[in-house]
Amino acid sequence: MPDLSPQLVPTLGVDTRDWVYGDPAGKPIVLVHGYRGDHHGLEGIARALAIARPELAIHVPDLPGFGQTPAIPGRTHELSTFGEWLVEFTEAVAPASIAPAGGMILGHSFGSLVVSSGLAQGARSARTILINPISAPALEGPQALLTQLAIFYYRVAAALPERAAKALLGNKLIVRGMSEVMAKTRDRELRAWIHDQHHQYFSEFADSRSLLESFKASVSHTVTEFAAAYDMPTLLIAGERDDITPTAKQLDLQRLIADAELMILPGTGHLVHYEAVEDTVARIAQFVGDSPANAAAQERSA
Repeated sequence: MPDLSPQLVPTLGVDTRDWVYGDPAGKPIVLVHGYRGDHHGLEGIARALAIARPELAIHVPDLPGFGQTPAIPGRTHELSTFGEWLVEFTEAVAPASIAPAGGMILGHSFGSLVVSSGLAQGARSARTILINPISAPALEGPQALLTQLAIFYYRVAAALPERAAKALLGNKLIVRGMSEVMAKTRDRELRAWIHDQHHQYFSEFADSRSLLESFKASVSHTVTEFAAAYDMPTLLIAGERDDITPTAKQLDLQRLIADAELMILPGTGHLVHYEAVEDTVARIAQFVGDSPANAAAQERSA
């Protein structure tokens, strides 16, 4: 399929690059990608959702400091900054005049934390979807040592001249090793495609300083801290074999959110957005169509 051209959305002093799939004048839903990714990571879900729900305007921005969106000047890229960015972005693409109750918001992985911080700061969302939400503390438990090693890795890179830092952070062996660990599919073609996606887009970031700040934000919080902000219908989608958040923690998160559903995808890990697009989009399409207004319309047409 041909690449779309992004629109520019002014947010926190930078122009956020935003790709829109489906009907640009339709009901807005914002898809927030994960750490070290950009809009390409959620492109498969966006394109499939545009087919399943052509009435939607599906916005997939590059987060500040990732992909084609610049880092925010003069700001630390901590979670509260990303949340503030999301408030401004959603108000720009889904203002009250278009979506009185707010558009819908989806976040994957680190994007689930950005969404949580944004909701806590007043972002409006009629329905919220979290894919592979970060529900377990990375600095505790069996992953703590690996997290500390990763922080050291990013700190070393941030201390280097920028050219050397990008060479270290984009090292093909390191990127491939990460991709091999996270991919759970046994389909050779799909696995090769996932590795190629990581090779192409995993190192598209603004600079090593903002990357380190973003990584600290990604491992210092969980969605559970913001459970009270989820006062709308919420859909949680998680992989059974997710190395970052085990199923038990996703069940804990579901219990903390008043109106939450949890879908567990067997045999899938943290790359639901690559490995289980069809099942994920089918459930999302159903979920976003479950509004009272749609239900009433279905009853009238029956």
